[in-house]
Amino acid sequence: MSTFAWSIQWMQCKPTEGSYTDVVITAEWLCSGSQETYNSGISGSASFPMPEGSFTPYADLTQDQVLGWVWASGLNKADVEAGVQGQINNLINPPVITPPLPWAPQTSIPTA
Repeated sequence: MSTFAWSIQWMQCKPTEGSYTDVVITAEWLCSGSQETYNSGISGSASFPMPEGSFTPYADLTQDQVLGWVWASGLNKADVEAGVQGQINNLINPPVITPPLPWAPQTSIPTA
């Protein structure tokens, strides 16, 4: 099975919202997966409602906190990881290949 890594690539903010500054409204996320020498990934963005209740200043945000918002926004973490795994599986065992034409002469590259 693959190993998955989630990251936030960038965030967009409203400069001010009420008494808050730099309020995150959108985050671009990336889920990368690797298995042996095969790698793939899926990215997307998530939008967030204006904060209610507690507010974390922009400078104090952590990637884990923002990823929590991404998953809480309706993104299904397991589904995204399954999609990345499917891409890796297709790299390992391609569902479609392009073999040489059977009537075309086969050429070989001379070795030195």
